[in-house]
Parts: sequence; structure tokens; C-alpha cells
Amino acid sequence: MDADAGSENPPAERRDPGLTPEEDARARAEFAALHGLALRASGVPERYWGRLLHKLEHEVFDAGEMFGIMQVQEVEEESEGEEAREARKKQPNPGGELCYKVIVTSENGLQAADPNSIFLIDHAWTCRVERARQQLQQVPGLLHRMANLMGIEFHGELPSAEAEDLVLEEMWRFNQTYQLAHGTAEEKVPVWYIMDEFGSRIQHSDTPSFATAPFFYMPQQVAYTLLWPLRDLDTGEEVTRDFAYGEADPLIRKCMLLPWVPADLLDFSSSTPEPPDEHYQAILEENKEKLPLAISPVAYPCDHIFKVYTDIQLVFSHLTHPRFTFTQNEADADILYNFSHFKDYRRLSQERPDVLLNQFPCENLLTVKDCLASIARRAGGPEGPAWLPRTFNLRTELPQFVSYFQQRERRGQDNHWICKPWNLARSLDTHITRSLHSIIRHRESTPKVVSKYIENPVLFLREDVGPVKFDVRYVVLLRSVKPLRLFVYDVFWLRFSNRPFALDDLDDYEKHFTVMNYDPEVVLKQVHYNEFIPEFEKQYPEFPWKNVQAEIFQAFTELFQVACAKPPPLGLCDYPSSRAVYAIDLMLKWDNCPDGKRMMQPQILEVNFNPDCERACRYHPSFFNDIFSTLYLDEPGHCHVTRLV
Repeated sequence: MDADAGSENPPAERRDPGLTPEEDARARAEFAALHGLALRASGVPERYWGRLLHKLEHEVFDAGEMFGIMQVQEVEEESEGEEAREARKKQPNPGGELCYKVIVTSENGLQAADPNSIFLIDHAWTCRVERARQQLQQVPGLLHRMANLMGIEFHGELPSAEAEDLVLEEMWRFNQTYQLAHGTAEEKVPVWYIMDEFGSRIQHSDTPSFATAPFFYMPQQVAYTLLWPLRDLDTGEEVTRDFAYGEADPLIRKCMLLPWVPADLLDFSSSTPEPPDEHYQAILEENKEKLPLAISPVAYPCDHIFKVYTDIQLVFSHLTHPRFTFTQNEADADILYNFSHFKDYRRLSQERPDVLLNQFPCENLLTVKDCLASIARRAGGPEGPAWLPRTFNLRTELPQFVSYFQQRERRGQDNHWICKPWNLARSLDTHITRSLHSIIRHRESTPKVVSKYIENPVLFLREDVGPVKFDVRYVVLLRSVKPLRLFVYDVFWLRFSNRPFALDDLDDYEKHFTVMNYDPEVVLKQVHYNEFIPEFEKQYPEFPWKNVQAEIFQAFTELFQVACAKPPPLGLCDYPSSRAVYAIDLMLKWDNCPDGKRMMQPQILEVNFNPDCERACRYHPSFFNDIFSTLYLDEPGHCHVTRLV
């Protein structure tokens, strides 16, 4: 019988014989108040909660009393045909000749209705991906244990780079993930873990006999995996779980199961046309953004003193233009210049249409990476424009990505990719890899895009280091959508890697990333734009910076043209009281012109809302005076800005 069939549960077992019924009930209630939401979200039936609490409090690991691990020898029969051999290779756990299964060994089998039929699985290894190699090198015995658990031959006692690489590649067939709901951005980066030898031997089935879920026990600050049956099992039956749990679409399941069940998607189209209109409508609703009513542009007198309400300290300390003053009362403000996202434009347009803002409705189409890739296809078709790396939304375009990856693999093309969260900055939870398995599994954590990693970047020779990656940040000012009026600040900012670039050591942050200003222990190389330009032209004399910058500005222009080409929520909303400042981060890559000559192709990496302007203010004290004069006074003439459109 199905464990969840019927509405009756067996009588609740007393959790601890040493407690009175009142104490027992109180303990259960406290446990449910603390963990009930998480347990329900994971689908753990309430009949198990009492015994679960007992096992957690007393660290009871009793799975060994009910289950056993069976080693199965895969023997290739001489008479076995090619088709049968291929089919056997596609079975879960095809990595070696040895296959493990977990079976029920209890003489009486296992009943799903038994309140005791929930089990704790310990975690053998927990890490964040960027620290994985370091832990393998530094935690005694960890590399040896992981190699044994994954069936990797391990020679010698000392960790070797080869063994580390094998474990880091193979771990994506064993990893599970969870994310902390609270804390700093760093603390909310997904955690990956590998279950102990018992949990890691549980195999996949499309019709699983058990369910599992990660569970964080708050009183002890410890994470476990919970295991419970979905039906009654007899002695000898196999314990299985669904490695693609929760996904019903057969094609998506096929992709998700690729780390264990090889599949060929070469015949599936990798084309990614722009999503339908409904996609953008769903994003608007998910963001809880209310579009404004149509209003007329506000006309202030030419000598008007604007009252500014802001929660950005740098604006307080650096906006000194006499036409602007500050107010602590939001209701008195002419300009709301806030760090946080504004949502209810409708109400503002009804009640205070004359109030100016520092953001546009639907600007997430620019600042969220999956949306940026979608709207950019208006400029470059399904493949995207030349100024944006080929990008796939892993939530909605996984089969297309798998097909594209396999096509490139078959053609022998470079297959380095960078996995990024939709909406995190500072390179958090961002990973460079050649592993298809890794990318597929990253989809299970936070929403992500995967973009082609720039394997041939234009490098900058640092005399103290050698040729390194660098990126460039421009600040753009959007004055209006219709007509499109766009400016770029004349000063740009540079960030450099700290180690010479090469397509290896993909987890070496200081070789492959340029964001160094958030770690006090890391060297931050600073070169100002007016020092950079002559040095760049010295290193690349056939590429004058003004020509390179013209290509960059053309990319910015095309981006904003397509972002404003359609009405909201398909494009930025034409709200006359909106203005905005964005930072665009980009790199340069080597490409070929139609005539075969080398060219530097700008590659837009991301667009940031309300960027960190600390460096801008430190070296250019007039920065916010220029921004406010351009956006709110319509006086760009004496400011350090260039009009693009």
C-alpha cells in the first residue's frame, strides 16, 4: 500500500519514555514550530516527526539495523552483443565494474506506516565549491575517503593533484545541495555535500522506493539527509531514490540524469529564440512590480532647488551642486534616489507623478543575467549578438545547452563555460568548468545561467605578474526611454587578475577572476584610465583605444535600443519621471573580421543597478554632481559625460 494513501495515521508513539505526556507534547510542538515548515516543504510525513526528533536529539543512526550494502559484480558476457553492452553502460553507476546497491535486510521488511521508518544519513563531506580543492588538500584523510567512496583508485598517502582532479570531476555524481535561508550574501551561497558511504550507495530509479531530503537541525547546527519509505518493502528489496525528483518532463529528466545515464542530444536543436511574451509577464508578476499609469513629463522651473531623499551615503557626502538639497522626509522629496528596488510605480504615478526616481520599471531586463541574454537576442537572433557571450538559461534552456555542448565536443571546439547565478554580483557562486555534469548539477542550487567562457581574452601585461585578464567598467546614464537618451561617463574603471592567464587551474580565483576589492588578503591592482590608455596602446599599437571604445559604445547603444524597443513588461517602461545609473562590466576578446584580420570584440558581462561608486567619488569628486546635472537638470554640457543616443 502507498505510504500516503488514506488519511489515518497510526497512533503517535511516545518520543521518549523518560518524559511525561505533557513534556513530550511540548517538545514535539517546539520541534514542529522550529522545523515544521522545512519538513513539510520536503514532503516528510508528520507521522515520522516524533521519532525523528528522538533520533536527532540522541544521534541515533539505526539504518544499519534495517539495510545492508550489496556489492554487485558487473560481468561482461562474451556472448553479449554490442547493443546489450551499450545498454549496460547506460545503467546508473556505470563508472566501474563494481556496482553497489542498498537493500532491506530486516527479516520483517519495512512498513511505511511505522513511525520509526525514518532514518538519518550523515554527511561525509560538506563544502562550498570554491573551497573544495583546498579542503581535499588540507583535511586529513578526506581525499582518501572520497576516492574510495567514488571508486577512484588511490595510490600513495600524500594528496596528488591528479587524485584531486579526479575527485573534483567525479563528485558531481555524488553531490547534493542546500542553501541557508538567512545570513549575508556569502553565507547564502549554496552548500554542496556528499552523503556517507551508506547514503552514497543508494541508486537511482524512476519509480523510487524511498525519498530523501537535506535537513538542517538548528539546535545542534548540523545538517543530515533524511530517508523515508514511499511504500512497504519486503526483505531483499532495493532502496532507491529519484535523482531527478520533482521533474516530470521526460526531456528535462533525461538531461538531469546525464551524470549517471549517458544520453545523446546531438539531434536536438540548440537554437534559443527569445522567450514568448508570457515569459516576461510571469517575471513581472514574480517581481511584484506594478507598472505606472501614463503621466505627462514634469516641468520644473529652471531655478528650482530639488529636494533629494536618499539612503546612499556617498550621495550625501558628494552631491554638492547648489541646485540640490537633502531632506529626511520622503514625502517632501522631489527626487527619490534609493539603493533598494522600487516596486509600486502605479501608486506613485497616481499620488505623486511629479516625483523623480533613480530607476525604471522593468529594468531587471537589463540587470538580471537571464533577462539580459533574452532581450539581447533581439539584436543577434537565437544565437545572441556578437557583444554577448553565448548564454543559456539553465532553468528553461537545459536541453538546448546540452545539445550545444555535445555539438562543440564532437567538433573538438573549446568547451569552457562559466556558471553564474541570475542575480548575484561580486562573482559569488560563479564557477568555470569544462564538466557538463557539473553544469547540469549546478542547476539544482540557485537559478543560474551558463555562458561561454572567454577562452581567448585580450590580456594586459602587468610588469609585476605577466599577461593577465582584465575587465572594464563603464557607468551609463539613462535619461529617458522614449525618446531614448543615453549617456556614458567619460571615466572608466579597470580590474585585473593577479596571476597570468591560462586555460587551466579553473578554480584558481586570482587567475580567472578580476573582482579583488572584497577580500582584504588579496592584492588589488589599480590602474587609472588615463594611465591605462597609453600603456594599452603601447602593448597593442595597431588598436587605438578610441577605436576600441567606439566598438564598446556601439554595443551599449544596441543593448539599450533592444531593451527599450518593446512595451513593458517586454522592455523598459517609458516612465517620464524615471532616470537611472547603471554600471556595465565588459571584457575584450580576440575575434576575426570577415577579411581575416584580428579584431577586439567587446563582450558585455553584466549590467549592474546602483553600482558601487566609492572609487568614482574618491578619484573624481564631481561624479555625483555630473550624474545629477545630466539626469535631473538636463545640463550635460559641462559634465564628464558623452551622449551615446
